[in-house]
Amino acid sequence: MSVEPFVFRTEARLVVLTGRRARNLPELLDQLTQVSGSCIFYHTHYLYLVQHFVKPRFYNDFANWASHSLQEERLAEQLAAIDLLAITSIRELRESIIATLRKHLERSPNMNRECRTGDEFHFCEAKSFIMTAGPAARDPAEFFEQIPKVSNACIHFHCFEARLRLEKTTNDFSQWLTAAGESSIAKKIDKLNPYAMTLDELKMSIAKLGRGHLRK
Repeated sequence: MSVEPFVFRTEARLVVLTGRRARNLPELLDQLTQVSGSCIFYHTHYLYLVQHFVKPRFYNDFANWASHSLQEERLAEQLAAIDLLAITSIRELRESIIATLRKHLERSPNMNRECRTGDEFHFCEAKSFIMTAGPAARDPAEFFEQIPKVSNACIHFHCFEARLRLEKTTNDFSQWLTAAGESSIAKKIDKLNPYAMTLDELKMSIAKLGRGHLRK
């Protein structure tokens, strides 16, 4: 089946402070209704990119702040438990975080603990610059040959960012492989949970699936 070559892309990010901050949960909730989608994505996904060997307790910045700065352990666990794999849009992600916070505040209406000075939550967002990353793949064989060679930033872009960009429970790799007539291997890649492994592990898993598929 004829299909356009797959162009591997990577993403460079310039992280900037938005000037918004929160000292307590009501302020956090108010700001979450106003910040950009880029801000929501940054605070829920960037740790997956920068994490290498030691896994953080929570990958979600909102959960980390609730735990460390407010000692709201129950809320932190609830925020961290939001199923990112089932979410396919920034809008849905924002709504899930807001709903979790509102439910917590409804259960504890008089709870308005403030963090210590200097521990405020500072909202950031990333300005992205998309670039090509290596030669394009003209067919599945070339695609799986390139996978072990691409950077973790490339894997993050095509597997994490893509889900929310496409608004589907898939990724750029699976979408291209399906178009190339390789739906069976595309479905296997879709079954991988990128949130349950490191980027190195995810890359190796995709490469392993590809090797097994090409040997058939």
